[in-house]
Amino acid sequence: MKLKNRVAIVTGGARGIGKAIALTFVREGAKVALVDFDKDGAITLKNEIEQSGGKAVAISCDISKSSEVKAMVDQVKKAFGRIDILVNNAGIIRRGTIETVTEEDWDRVIEVNLKGTFLCSKAVVETMKEQRCGKIVNVSSIAGKMGDITSAPGYGPSKAGIDALTKTLARQLASYGINVNGVSPHAIETEMSAQWSEERRKEIIASIPLGRLGKPEDVAEAVLFLASDEASFITGEILDVNGGALMD
Repeated sequence: MKLKNRVAIVTGGARGIGKAIALTFVREGAKVALVDFDKDGAITLKNEIEQSGGKAVAISCDISKSSEVKAMVDQVKKAFGRIDILVNNAGIIRRGTIETVTEEDWDRVIEVNLKGTFLCSKAVVETMKEQRCGKIVNVSSIAGKMGDITSAPGYGPSKAGIDALTKTLARQLASYGINVNGVSPHAIETEMSAQWSEERRKEIIASIPLGRLGKPEDVAEAVLFLASDEASFITGEILDVNGGALMD
């Protein structure tokens, strides 16, 4: 098992990519904190994990609020005693254009996606420094590298900010044995992509060299690699998981 006895926090862990990451981590021996604004969804997954013999806690948290993030991290440490891995997966999206997007929508996307990643990372760093080891994996998006025409302005910039934050923290925390990396998915079968029209879906598939949409498990396996000892000499990397749609 690649993560035996490790303790992992997965934000946005109740569904989609976050759920796939959590289940993959449990399969590899980790104890998982399922952090999500959807408390009922997190509890449902927690029960599923425990019924299969795994260990998990479900925590409701708005990651854009520092007080809630601190309380969440304290709860994880109380439950499991340590924190080895943080996966900043939680994120939201808004549809529209520069003409139609509201200031409130812009602010909320930045608060959750970028500020939330910052706050969660900040909250676990002290523990990881004390342990002299840790893995932070941030879930970004192809939109952070090339812009996005399927969402309102705010989503792409929030993900570009996550990419820059990943590299900044990788440089600042390397001497403490903490690896900070990211994954940059595109066209994954989730609730977000379910909003596409059939015409849009066909256009996107046609633009992907591998000729299909990705699965949440495709992202989860990439995150597992970066969170494992196999990636001990990798930090500051933003790993593309996009079927070849962007090769950089």
